[in-house]
Amino acid sequence: MSEINPEPSTPRKTDSWLEPGSANVMVIYILYLASFVIGISGLIGLVFAYVNRGKAGGYIETHYTWLIRTFWIGLLYALISAVLMMLVIGFVLMIAVAVWFIVRCIIGLQALGRNEPIKNPESWII
Repeated sequence: MSEINPEPSTPRKTDSWLEPGSANVMVIYILYLASFVIGISGLIGLVFAYVNRGKAGGYIETHYTWLIRTFWIGLLYALISAVLMMLVIGFVLMIAVAVWFIVRCIIGLQALGRNEPIKNPESWII
């Protein structure tokens, strides 16, 4: 029997989603926004951000910092809101946390689309 020689492997377009860079950052933003529907996707985005932080360089690094801090600060705000739900104000705060999270993702996506860094990636607010 004759052997079939496989063709040289060419990188797939989807491979760039996992490598550090703007495509990966966009995927993380989308995973964060999808976490409102599919909760685990936010954790997957966080893992991507941690794995690729420090590898991309340039303005992309500010996006990784922004994404990591968005997750952890959002989790902190959500836990505080959950505790305050006994006082009813937590329900309002939980909505505010969701809006804060979405706004941070949109700000990041807009800056990424303009190839700009996040102005203050270590901000607690916006």
